[in-house]
Amino acid sequence: MIDHAQIWIIIAGLGIGSFALRFVFLGLIGDRALPPAVMRHLRYTAVSVLPALVMPLVVWPVATDGETDPLRLAAAAVTLAIATLLRNVLAAMLAGAAVLILGAWL
Repeated sequence: MIDHAQIWIIIAGLGIGSFALRFVFLGLIGDRALPPAVMRHLRYTAVSVLPALVMPLVVWPVATDGETDPLRLAAAAVTLAIATLLRNVLAAMLAGAAVLILGAWL
């Protein structure tokens, strides 16, 4: 078990770090225009969040005690292929879910 003092130090440190990151953008440079190169890179931030959240669930799923599951990899591959081909997020998610459900059923 982790010590109570240690966990509170970690929580406080993460809170201060989170506040500092937001303060840099909102407090220090919030009233100025950002350079075009920075704006171009910031446009992809929201797009990168979903794969970052999903990838650990695909590669190290809790349901299989951290063992890589070929069915989850296949569902992720189908989702990526449909998203690339059709450029439709909903169709990609439905196709991946269908592969996962049908594969588990078979």
